[in-house]
Amino acid sequence: MNRIQRCLGVLATVGGALLALAAAAPAALASLPPPDPGPAGVVPAPVVGTVVAGGMPGWQIALIAAGAALFAAVAAVMADRARAARRHVTAPSA
Repeated sequence: MNRIQRCLGVLATVGGALLALAAAAPAALASLPPPDPGPAGVVPAPVVGTVVAGGMPGWQIALIAAGAALFAAVAAVMADRARAARRHVTAPSA
């Protein structure tokens, strides 16, 4: 039963990844059509806007990264303790 559940889990993961790829492919492959030449046959220069109009300060990014690292460390310690509590230790025979 465990092998069947693992296979179904792998198939569900691969299926989800393929579904996400299929959903994102049209946006990833989209491109703008070339501009039409003007009356003189010259293509007008593209209008360039600002790339960054705001954003998140670096200290906030560092705070989020530190929080994520702390959360991962706590989760790893809790998982290790839970695994250690479930281990069966055989007593040595006298």
